[in-house]
Amino acid sequence: MTLSSISTPHTTEWKFSQVFGEPAPGEDVQQTDIISAIEFEKGGDYVAIGDHGGRVVIFEKRTPKDDSLEYITRNELEQNDFMIRHPPNYQYKTEFQSHEPEFDYLKSLEIEEKIKKVRWCMSPNGSLFILSTNDRTVKLWKVKESKVKKVKEMDLDPFVASENSLLAEKSFSSIPETTPLSNGVEWADKTFNGAYSSVSHTKVPKFEDSPPARCRKAYAHAHDFNINSISNNSDGETFLSADDFRVNLWNLEISDQCFNIIDMKPPNMEDLTGLQYHLATFLLTSLSNGKQKHDGFSDLCLEVITSAEFHPFHCNLLAYSSSRGYIRLVDMRKSAICDQSSRILHDGASNGSKSFFTEIVASISDLKFASNGRHILSRDYMSLKLWDIHMENSPVATYKIHEHLRPKLSDLYNNDAIFDKFACCLRGDGLQFATGSYSNQVHIFSHGGGVEDITFEASKNPNRKPLMHANTRARRRSLSNLTRAFSRHGQENLNSENNEYYCNLNAKLLHLAWHPNKDLIACAAGSSLFMHYLW
Repeated sequence: MTLSSISTPHTTEWKFSQVFGEPAPGEDVQQTDIISAIEFEKGGDYVAIGDHGGRVVIFEKRTPKDDSLEYITRNELEQNDFMIRHPPNYQYKTEFQSHEPEFDYLKSLEIEEKIKKVRWCMSPNGSLFILSTNDRTVKLWKVKESKVKKVKEMDLDPFVASENSLLAEKSFSSIPETTPLSNGVEWADKTFNGAYSSVSHTKVPKFEDSPPARCRKAYAHAHDFNINSISNNSDGETFLSADDFRVNLWNLEISDQCFNIIDMKPPNMEDLTGLQYHLATFLLTSLSNGKQKHDGFSDLCLEVITSAEFHPFHCNLLAYSSSRGYIRLVDMRKSAICDQSSRILHDGASNGSKSFFTEIVASISDLKFASNGRHILSRDYMSLKLWDIHMENSPVATYKIHEHLRPKLSDLYNNDAIFDKFACCLRGDGLQFATGSYSNQVHIFSHGGGVEDITFEASKNPNRKPLMHANTRARRRSLSNLTRAFSRHGQENLNSENNEYYCNLNAKLLHLAWHPNKDLIACAAGSSLFMHYLW
C-alpha cells in the first residue's frame, strides 16, 4: 500500500471533542501532573498517558449505551450524520503508580519517577499489557479489566460493616431453632420476655480493592544513561529500549537478561567528560564574543541516540535517530552487534553553511514508521520530515514548523527552549501527520494532495486566532518581559505588523498521538489531555 493509494478527507476543520485533567480557573498546575507520554492501544479502544509523577492513567472508549444518544433527536441524527461522524468518546478507566523516585548511591544520582514512554503490548487472550519506563527501568504491567475486591481478613464480630448487612441479618434470628452455619460458633441466650435469641459469631470477610494493575516484570540495571525510547517488536515477544548510547533487545518473559545490539558509547568515558567540558567552554566563549559560525563545530559535537523504533512488520529491522540528524536502519540478521547500518538517511541539503546552533536544531527528537513500513516521519526542532527508506540523500518532503524562530536561536539557547523535544505521529493510512509547537499549537500536514498545513490550538476553542501585536515596541522588549514570547512575521511582508503574533514558549505541546483508525488526535497541553476530531 502506497501513500497515494488512499484518498485524503476534503474536510479540514478540527473540532474539540473532550478534555481530561483541565485545571480550574486560578488553579496552579503541579509539576507532577504534567503529561509526559501518550499512546493509543492498537485497536483504539484505550489510550494511556504517563505523567511526571510516575503515574499511568488509562481511558477506555465508551460503549454505545453510555454515549447518551437518547438526548439527540432523529432529525439531528439525519442532518448531521451523527452516527457515522461522531468521534469515539472516552471515559476514565483506572490509574496506577508505575515508578517511584529512586537514588543511585554509587553515582550519587537522583532518578526521577517521570514516565518517559508508554507502549501497549499485544496479547492473544485479550488481556491488557502495557510497558512503561522512566530514565532507568522498564516495567511490564497487566491492567485488570474491572475492579476486583479481595478478602483482607475474617472478622469474628457479629456487628459487621454496613456492606455486609445482609450477611449480618442472616446471623441473627428470633426463633429458638437455629441452623448451624459453617465457620461459626453458636449459643442461645434467654431474653426478658421469655423468647430465645440465637446469635452466631460468623467469620465475616472484610474486603478491599485490589490494585488496578500488577507489575509482571521489571527490566532494570541495563542502562547507565537516560532511556529515551521503548518499542515493541512485531513478533509479539521482544522489545527494545534505547538510551543515549545503547540499544538493548529484551524478551518480554525474561527480565534479568538482555542483548546489546547497538553500542555508541565512547571507549573512555573520561574523554567524554573532557569533550563535554570543551564544548561547553566553546559555546560560552562564542556567545560572549558574538561568534555564530565555526568550521570545526561539528567535530566537537558528540553523537548520541535520540530515538529508536522497530519496523511495523519486519521483526528483524529497526531504525534509530541521532543528535546529528541521521536516521540509521539496521538489520539484526547481519550481526549480533549492529555497528554497520544497512542504510543511513540524511538530508544532504543541510550540509551547507553551518551556524553556531546548526547541530543543536538538527537533532532528531522523535521518529515514527508509517504503517506501510516504507516511510519514516522524523521531527527535529525546526521541521518535520518524511523519508522514504529507499532514498538516502534527501527526505520526500520537509515541513517547516519553527522557521520563524531562526533569528531567535540565541535567545532560545539561553532559555533552554532550543532543547525542547517535540513528538510526531501519523494517521493510520500514513497520508497525514501531526506534530506540536508552542502556544499549544497542533500542525497537521498532508502528503500526496490536500491541504498543506492545518494549525489549531489544543483547547476548547481550537480555531481562535493567535494573539496579535499591540505595537512595535514589543519587539524590543527582553525575552523575560515577554514571558518567553516571540513574534512571527508573515511570509508575504516581513515588516507588516498585521502578520505577527505571539509565540508562547511556556505553553508547549510536546506529546500527541493519532487514533489508529479514526481522525482523532489526543494532545497533551500541560496537565490536560485534549482530544480533537476532524469534522
